[in-house]
Amino acid sequence: MTPDDVDVLLYDLGGVILGIDFERTFAHWSRHSGLPAETIKARFRHDAQFHAHECGRLDAPGFYDWVRRTVGFDLDDRTLQEGWIALLGSEIAPTVEAIRKLEGRIPQYVFSNTNVEHEDVWVPRLRRALAPMRGIFTSCRIGLRKPDAEAFHHVAREIGVPPRRILFFDDTPHNVEGARAAGLQAVHVRSPEDVLGAVRPWM
Repeated sequence: MTPDDVDVLLYDLGGVILGIDFERTFAHWSRHSGLPAETIKARFRHDAQFHAHECGRLDAPGFYDWVRRTVGFDLDDRTLQEGWIALLGSEIAPTVEAIRKLEGRIPQYVFSNTNVEHEDVWVPRLRRALAPMRGIFTSCRIGLRKPDAEAFHHVAREIGVPPRRILFFDDTPHNVEGARAAGLQAVHVRSPEDVLGAVRPWM
């Protein structure tokens, strides 16, 4: 891929710009419930209810009810929320620095599968890191999520470029495959070096 082939850079958030760790969530819930963290992890599923929460169709109380039923404990909403927020970490510095340097050289956007509770935390936390972005698309606001082709096509239309002219970065192989199937160019991010290597032509 070269600058002649790409008009827009589109980044996933968690695992690309922001560190996330579900283990912190499971550990918090374990401390307060007495259930082993490994048991909680095994029972926690990214199923239709989880996806509905990410698409804004299941509110926080409904999501926490689902967590209680799925995992099999009786934690209150506040404790569940504390653990749920705990998975959000710090910005991934090398990637954030590259994004800052790319400002004005190529349009940059974010597309994240997320929920309102998390969004309320990372938006202020990453205010400076995300300042170069021309737009931020979140599943809980647009009602669509990766890896669905409809989600990628919606984002491409909103940006105003053909999918083939977008270079997308995500740490989840399934989302990378979905982006490519929808016509985008995509990079599987396993470390910041994957981002830095791909954007070097614009630096």
